[in-house]
Amino acid sequence: MKKFIVVIPVLLVCGLFLAACATPPTDEMNKASDAVTRAENDADAVTYASDTLVLARDALTKMQSEADAKRYDSAKNYAAEAVTNAEKAIADGKTGAARAKEEAANLINSLSGPLADTSKALDNAHDVKDIKLDFDGLSKDMNSANQTYSDAQKSLASDNLKDATDKGQTVRSLLAGINSAITDATLTASRKK
Repeated sequence: MKKFIVVIPVLLVCGLFLAACATPPTDEMNKASDAVTRAENDADAVTYASDTLVLARDALTKMQSEADAKRYDSAKNYAAEAVTNAEKAIADGKTGAARAKEEAANLINSLSGPLADTSKALDNAHDVKDIKLDFDGLSKDMNSANQTYSDAQKSLASDNLKDATDKGQTVRSLLAGINSAITDATLTASRKK
């Protein structure tokens, strides 16, 4: 009988210990959900660190599946992974945004010289004897390049980086077309001499 009385408290203690270990890691899971939500609501993380954000979401989904299956240690590990990836997405998003802003600024700032050079080349083309060039069309393209450049500067100032970059590339393309037309017409006119 004494053995039976000793075994019952030991079994009771072990049962309570196992029950304590078998509770979901609610705090860790809530922190993981909050971290992923913060990352999903961070525009820079969404734009520049989408791959890392996907990893955070996947870890959150796996965390929930493991918790539902009562594999709480695994759920806790996935919760930690979700937090780590969400924080990394936010940090990578900030880095990506800074890099994008620098690249957009470099592009826009690099266009002022070519704009002036192309405008001067177009003016000088008037002096080329026997040149056949659509001056009206090229002047319209030049005006469009200048207006697009001004719009790109405004977009850059308002941190609309994609628009600033797209407009900067449009200006670059317009200038390349104008310069190509001037070069081709000048070469053709010089061969006729």
